[in-house]
Amino acid sequence: MPITRPLLAGLVALAATAALADATPVGTWKNVSDKTGKPEALIQIWDEGGVLHGKLVKLFDSKDTLCTKCKGDKKNKPLIGLEIIWGVKQDGDEWNGGKILDPDNGDIYSVKMETADGGQKLKVRGFMGFSLLGRTQTWLREQ
Repeated sequence: MPITRPLLAGLVALAATAALADATPVGTWKNVSDKTGKPEALIQIWDEGGVLHGKLVKLFDSKDTLCTKCKGDKKNKPLIGLEIIWGVKQDGDEWNGGKILDPDNGDIYSVKMETADGGQKLKVRGFMGFSLLGRTQTWLREQ
């Protein structure tokens, strides 16, 4: 079958849509520890009206099943299904303005995210106060 202009335009549009989807944090990500280099969890990020949220969907080698160090309404909640990212909005090529919970210590940080490598990596920076005072993890997109 010869490639016609409408077919070619459709294929280009489909490829652009796929590339755009990969350029956002929406999807499932493997969190790799910046300390040990080992996978820790799978986090699912979704969009609700332009605001990103994320929850834990799988833990690797964790003995804890509850967020015992969390505070407030997250205290002693099951880790699987726990919302750990909320309130994040797009700002140009970055997503920020929201919060991220570290279930290991129960602390809540401001968060900034940016995709890399064609959307296959997500740089997640948690910080208190200024972005310079924090740490960054690189998460890997799950297929």
